[in-house]
Amino acid sequence: MKYASVPFNQNSNGWLREAPVVNPTLHGDCNADWVIIGAGFAGLAFARRLASHRPDLKIVLVDAASAAESSSARNSGFAIGLPHNIGSSTAELKKAQDYRSLLQAGIVELEKIVADRRIECEWEKAGKYHCQADPRSESVLQEYRENLDLMNEPYQILDREALAQKLGTHFYHKGIYTPGAVLLNPAALVIGLAATLPENVILHDNTPVMAIHYGKMNRILTPFGTLSAPKVMLATAALSSELTPGISKQAAMATFASLSEPLSKEQQQRLPESSWGLTPVNAIAGATLRYTRDRRILIRQHVVPALRGCVTAAQTYAATQLHRATFDKIYPQLKEVRLAHSWSGTISVTRNGAPIWGAISNAVYTASGCNGAGVSKQTIAGLLLADYALGYNNPLISTMLALGQANFLPPSPLLDAAIAGSLLKERWLGRREA
Repeated sequence: MKYASVPFNQNSNGWLREAPVVNPTLHGDCNADWVIIGAGFAGLAFARRLASHRPDLKIVLVDAASAAESSSARNSGFAIGLPHNIGSSTAELKKAQDYRSLLQAGIVELEKIVADRRIECEWEKAGKYHCQADPRSESVLQEYRENLDLMNEPYQILDREALAQKLGTHFYHKGIYTPGAVLLNPAALVIGLAATLPENVILHDNTPVMAIHYGKMNRILTPFGTLSAPKVMLATAALSSELTPGISKQAAMATFASLSEPLSKEQQQRLPESSWGLTPVNAIAGATLRYTRDRRILIRQHVVPALRGCVTAAQTYAATQLHRATFDKIYPQLKEVRLAHSWSGTISVTRNGAPIWGAISNAVYTASGCNGAGVSKQTIAGLLLADYALGYNNPLISTMLALGQANFLPPSPLLDAAIAGSLLKERWLGRREA
């Protein structure tokens, strides 16, 4: 039997302030009405919505590690309400109106939960900057601006000097500020979402799913026990293609982040006072940056294939060296600041930028293919999937379906070669963005 891959990062999540509470591992055999695999934003949103609609259902949610160590907890902490380009692709901008409706609905849902359940996650409506370092990247930023105009969204264009006043660096040539994004601590948010699930959701940590035997009663195999349920929701993104019946449409990529030590009072005086977040016009080659509310600098940069979900210590070390060089280039006045934490997380990438969402069969549902912007996107995707599975009428379901379906991806080794070529192309196109 071929078993599913299990995500493994040889590093620790720098967002964690303290050791999180760990839920019991599944032991023995268990029956449920629904089994949800993966405690990231999509899985948690699906579980919460499903349980709220149907408090009579027994819902079991399992994760290979825990919500606190999931890729959702390892991201950069942007809840984005507007579509933007990923790499040099502007595929998401082609469906800008639909993505805007979905992303903003995801933020509204999260904001309500954070307020109602008093989740302390440094939630801050700070907006974000979308910036280019290379003057020759003008076409990508221009298309972004044109879509903002079509959507009648407010924004502000900033030149190099204006950006320096806001960000404390002259590295960027031009940028667009939009006020709708929320900045947050993703680990604290995911931990809070997992801890406040409805009572009819049972959460098991450290319970990797190795295989699923599909049938009238699906049997989900884990190392220490078996789950049986008529319905399954896969929130594993691209990490466990062996669990998904049918053709492959997504690939797992690893991204890396580093977080500095808190700046001293004297160091803080070299930067503007306000916290902020920045996304680059080329997310493959450029660097995502944040200046957090507790006065640390986050840098996320570097993408490598992670088709089996594993990231090595050597890969993390290489990314850390790149982060150090990029940090010093952007903030030469802060070269003495230490990067205290470095870690990885995986994202699901599709060929055409479309999600993988809906029913795979009568018994299996999935919400994946985030393409690197998962907080608000995967929250609303999971919520709507629960409505869809239960037959609830939600007008945003048609909006979700309008995004289309992801294209077919070839198997390895063709896929490996295609990904390597795509990354080389993006790094070349964005070589002056970092």
